[in-house]
Amino acid sequence: MNSHDPADGAFSVETLLTHTGRSPDDQFGFVNTPVYRGSTVLFRSLADLEAQQQRFLYGRAGNPTTASVEAVVTALEGAYRSLLLPSGLAAITVALLACVKAGDDVLISDSAYDPVRKFADGFLARMGVTARYYDPRIGAGLAGLMQPNTTAVLAESPGSLTFEVQDLPALAAAAHAGGARLLVDNSWASPLYHRPLALGADIVIHSGTKMFVGHSDAFAGTISTTETAWSDVLQARTLLGFFTSGDEAFLVARGLRTLAIRMGEHQKRALEIAGWLEEQAEVEAVLHPALPSHPDHTLFKRDFSGSGSLFGLLLPPAPREAVAAFVDHLALFSMGYSWGGFESLCLPVKPGNRRTAVPWTTEGNLFRLHIGFEAVDDLKADLGRALERYQAARR
Repeated sequence: MNSHDPADGAFSVETLLTHTGRSPDDQFGFVNTPVYRGSTVLFRSLADLEAQQQRFLYGRAGNPTTASVEAVVTALEGAYRSLLLPSGLAAITVALLACVKAGDDVLISDSAYDPVRKFADGFLARMGVTARYYDPRIGAGLAGLMQPNTTAVLAESPGSLTFEVQDLPALAAAAHAGGARLLVDNSWASPLYHRPLALGADIVIHSGTKMFVGHSDAFAGTISTTETAWSDVLQARTLLGFFTSGDEAFLVARGLRTLAIRMGEHQKRALEIAGWLEEQAEVEAVLHPALPSHPDHTLFKRDFSGSGSLFGLLLPPAPREAVAAFVDHLALFSMGYSWGGFESLCLPVKPGNRRTAVPWTTEGNLFRLHIGFEAVDDLKADLGRALERYQAARR
């Protein structure tokens, strides 16, 4: 239908998102790749069955709907290939399992997603794999933690609770010198604003549930890899039997079409509210890497072209009653896990309960804010009233 493939680098990211992964000529002219549901794929002949060369052999390995999503994500990340999985956690666990065997060691950022810690400290430990945690700001110092059996380093940049930015080129150099692969959770910025593979990563992971889906109505995860890492990741996914249904894949594809527009709005609104919060007398700090006040702002400007919807708000020390006063009566911000949808969220978090490599000693109460698409002035007013309630409860 088109004389150029939008994924070949000749077009902008907005055009790539609009056109990649769909072929109306193959779908009777319909714009979107439809939902394919099915387990059994039929072969025309014994020769076809024996050759195993059909595009799709069995439903568990994918279908045109899942393939359409994988094509878009591959193009966005500049990857060799990508896989769609049922959740972000599934993507992380499959990626890690692709890199380890009994007796191996993995290094994980101390700011990593909490379910990853539970997987590493529980499941991987039972497999005989050691998990150690490192300072998210360690950079080239990671080389001092590498062991002969270290096969994977997992980074999350920035961390989705405490928002440290990691020096990926330095981590990649240290990991590769020690014979390990660098895995990066890129959910916060999305590939629109951050390209870990270009900075030396081997595997990039997304909780597609968040920015890719964008509507809080589906689960998804993706893994994108270099050519060298591809076969191990594909084998792990195949052997574990992870499958994403056509219905879920269709919702991911739908969300991806508007990713550039949504990310632009999330970024603009989040920065405006973060800057406004910094000016409020009741606020101790705002943890947003795109703000000049952030300790990793220089590193952020070097490696990122934009920012996400999520940041931290630190308020002065106060009892639980003050935290409840802040969140329980918010009119527009809701409390809930996840983020990336159209609705704004506010979640009290306690990183001190999770950190081991670098204890979280910052005093005060930390809240994680996701900025959605409500009017910015309305969100400011909601937060302003919450700050007043918090201060009143401190007295």
